Amino acid sequence: MEVTISPSRIQGVMTAPASKSAMQRACAAALLRKGQTVLINPGISADDKAALQIIQQLGAQVEHTDENILITGNRVNPIADEIDCGESGLSLRMFTSIAALSHQKIKITGHGSLAKRPMHFFDEVLPKLEVKCTSNNGFLPLEIQGPLQPKNISIDGSLSSQFLTGLLFAYASSDAKNVSINVSHLASKPYVDLTLNTLKAFSMNVPENRNYEAFVFHPNSINISTTKNLIHVIESDWSNAAFLLVAGAIAGSITVQGLDLNSVQGDKKIVEVLKMTKASMNILPAEITVSQSDLIAFDFDATDCPDLFPPLVALACYCKGSSIIRGVHRLTHKESNRAVSLQLEFAKMGVTISIADDAMHVVGKEKIKGAKVSSNNDHRIAMACATAALNASEKTVIENAEAVDKSYPKFWDDLQKLQNNS
Repeated sequence: MEVTISPSRIQGVMTAPASKSAMQRACAAALLRKGQTVLINPGISADDKAALQIIQQLGAQVEHTDENILITGNRVNPIADEIDCGESGLSLRMFTSIAALSHQKIKITGHGSLAKRPMHFFDEVLPKLEVKCTSNNGFLPLEIQGPLQPKNISIDGSLSSQFLTGLLFAYASSDAKNVSINVSHLASKPYVDLTLNTLKAFSMNVPENRNYEAFVFHPNSINISTTKNLIHVIESDWSNAAFLLVAGAIAGSITVQGLDLNSVQGDKKIVEVLKMTKASMNILPAEITVSQSDLIAFDFDATDCPDLFPPLVALACYCKGSSIIRGVHRLTHKESNRAVSLQLEFAKMGVTISIADDAMHVVGKEKIKGAKVSSNNDHRIAMACATAALNASEKTVIENAEAVDKSYPKFWDDLQKLQNNS
């Protein structure tokens, strides 16, 4: 599918989509508790649908009621011997450890870029927890057979915090007592905070967080099996809202509603970066308005929020001077190698991007070119190119534009509404 973006001024009010990071974690927690959970403001992305399918394969009942989702969980009781994670990296890394709570042999599969993402973590860690695990030389498919036994272990958290998230859920639901997960070089700490908040919201055993270097499980005072009914609201997503906020800063005016300024999501730092650029903003508890203005270059470390790289590149295109975005090493194992994809596609639009010492340097321009670009099957690359194209000199055509379905299926509709309002 191709989408053509014509240069235009945008105007309007948008509600930020649900966070797929929060949605998938809530699905995991709802699976692991006995009783019913109602999810309010559930996500509709491809990754969200993958998580819902997985928890059904692991024994949960899922019912769509009006605009909500009702999940009946009873811990892990697989009804299938294979779990298909689609193209969701979080679902794969999180649900593999959760599925390992079962005695049943389970095959873990995925599609697209997941086939190229390294999974040697499971080969190294799961056997230490008495789980049989085989992989395709460190890649998919995986075969596991538990049950997982919580023990004191040490793991490397540098590749992704999502592996730790899976272990935290597995330990919390298996009555882990007086055991700890020791972590070195932990990446994306805000996402770990999101996991801990979800455990707390579902009255699960929340470990003691010792400066993100150790997570210690003490005897749990709450038995999750006795917690019958729960209503849980999925918070809105700062990572996708970042594209909308940047669009306002470079091409008009937009008000984004539904964002929680107190969220632990690391991507809320987009507000911090917009302030660095001297963007015109009005921040209220229930909404944020950003309007086009003269922007200056910024220097920001995105190590703990790598999903901000694409919208920040779109923003940097229109900042006077050379902007620096640090933490490039976090971009390799995404839907694409995002450092390479951003360089390649934005070069077609006349933007100079260089990389040195783990930092991306983006030279701002008064006006960028329209071009034919590709999403590289990466949702965030597609949205970054589209956002930047709003103020380009001519039309931009984006190939494989359907990639946005992974996290923000309504992105093209929302963008068109904003253009039509101007």
